[in-house]
Amino acid sequence: METAPNAFRATLLAAAFGAMPFVAAAQEACTTYNVQDGDTLGSIAQAAYGTFDYQNIFNANRDALAANPDALPAGLQLILPCDDGRLTADSELTAIIAAESDKQETKKKKNPLYEPPLKFVSANDWPPFTDSTMEGGGIMNRLALTALQRAGNDREATLAWVDDWGSHLDVLLPSGAMDISSAWMMPDCTKLDLLGEFSTRRCTEFDRSLPVYEMAFSYITLSDNKYANVPNFSDLEGARICRPTDWEREMLEVEGLVDPFITLVELPTLADCAQALADGEVDLYVDGTETALKLFAELGVSDRIAINPYLVQFPTFHFIVSKSNPRGRVYLAMINRGLTEMRESGEWYDIVASSLAEYNALNQ
Repeated sequence: METAPNAFRATLLAAAFGAMPFVAAAQEACTTYNVQDGDTLGSIAQAAYGTFDYQNIFNANRDALAANPDALPAGLQLILPCDDGRLTADSELTAIIAAESDKQETKKKKNPLYEPPLKFVSANDWPPFTDSTMEGGGIMNRLALTALQRAGNDREATLAWVDDWGSHLDVLLPSGAMDISSAWMMPDCTKLDLLGEFSTRRCTEFDRSLPVYEMAFSYITLSDNKYANVPNFSDLEGARICRPTDWEREMLEVEGLVDPFITLVELPTLADCAQALADGEVDLYVDGTETALKLFAELGVSDRIAINPYLVQFPTFHFIVSKSNPRGRVYLAMINRGLTEMRESGEWYDIVASSLAEYNALNQ
């Protein structure tokens, strides 16, 4: 469910945010920055990169920002990555990946025991996160397959592609045909009273890994739509909101954005939702900012959209297994160990940033 070259991101968002006042001081990419009073992630990204897409800043500062990305304390030091994703001008983007891979090859030579590979299933139509044309199958799948080779793990995996996401939950995982699905937004299961049936099922029938990725979700309208730049979720009463069929919608549910307060329009893909917004058939497109930028640029309507600066969410994505799988929690424990080590070593960021760089190069 995303990134685009900085050049057209800047062009696209200039129209959407051109009239907004900017508080952030003159920041530059490839540096660190101390947050000032009144700064937001959007204003810092605009000053440093010429775009309000701040996903790259969040990725580089996840530990500092994950708890409360909407309230930046003055004095907080943030890393502002280089345009190509490097954390500093003198660092090499894939150096950690190479070093960790070399370590794993040494371990394999010492422990040649064979265990059958885990069976992963993923789907296309969500670049750069899950896409069979990208290295490792995109960000989520690269992270999953690498995690199984870290933190003492030594487990191979196969990766199958079934583009009907709903079948992962309905058939493939419960039947044991596949072990793990990559990857799903997971709801806050302490709020079952707010969740619909589709979201509740993921709490009651499936187990999840640790968070794999936190994504900045945006609420996008046409610039002349009556819901453009409304300050609160409660102001969206009556709106037609588009989400792809069988895709997650708990980020809407926890804010009360359910029928009949809003009208949920389900279409096959994100591209269909983007087209419906461009045609005026829905009021809001809701998903990750980076995917949105690419889709609306391809439709030639970049100058007609408005990205709401107030309605921002950071849902987390996870690998999931069926609770009926007797080894499911063991598999998740392996993945969690690997993910934790990758966070600590910096390999997680290296994989994310290099995959985004690959995606940018493909779309230039």
